Amino acid sequence: MGRPIEHPVEHPMERPVDADLAWLAEEACRNAWPAPREVHLGGWLLRAAGGPTRRTNAVNPLRGPRDAPERAVALCEAAFAGLGAPAIFRIVSCAPDLDPVLERRGYRAQGHSLTLLADLSGAAEAEDPAVRLAPAPDAAWLALRARIQGSDREAARVYRRMHAAVALPRACAALLRDGRIAAQAYAVHDRGLVVIESVATAPEARGQGLARRTVAALLRWGRGRGATAACLQVVEDNRPARALYAGLGFARTVSRYHYRQR
Repeated sequence: MGRPIEHPVEHPMERPVDADLAWLAEEACRNAWPAPREVHLGGWLLRAAGGPTRRTNAVNPLRGPRDAPERAVALCEAAFAGLGAPAIFRIVSCAPDLDPVLERRGYRAQGHSLTLLADLSGAAEAEDPAVRLAPAPDAAWLALRARIQGSDREAARVYRRMHAAVALPRACAALLRDGRIAAQAYAVHDRGLVVIESVATAPEARGQGLARRTVAALLRWGRGRGATAACLQVVEDNRPARALYAGLGFARTVSRYHYRQR
């Protein structure tokens, strides 16, 4: 574990990719996708939002002292059982404490993912008149999200609750074609980082570079707020998404993570 951050990190790209930066990105990504229901258990954070998203329904490590792995797993399993939910653990490369214990208990690794970082110190792209930014998602934005994800009503409800819990500055981007949203994403600004989330394109509009333009508009928004770097999380074997993000400058891997579930 790295040393505690005593002051806000204003220029994360000026630091080497170390434990401090990995933990900063961890916290920022959690703040950008909050779980309305959380339980703190001896240095571990159990998130229980409901719905299909593992990120907000799994145990996460917190920076600092944590209970021993065997005790932590037992406490978290009991908490999940009380919620009537499957036990899911998110294993992060900067805190892999639980991995061997869970493997011995028959939890399988899945969902291998990366946290990527982009430098925002260069020149910003020109403003894109087709991209509209708003501080919160409107009904049309949420409707496209639900259509793309194929979400049921419960998943859509959980996603709306997550957005309602975002407490930091946020921008929801919508790229418009003929008055309809063709691509979307949102960003949250947190201590010098702008976190990119929910990047998606309508099925009929894919292959036209619209997602790139949408994310570029959010990076420009982040620069305008003083962010010096951007981060996002992506499934490791999602080659199209990784190619998109590489083209936008997300070239540095801050950390890796995967889930463990029986």
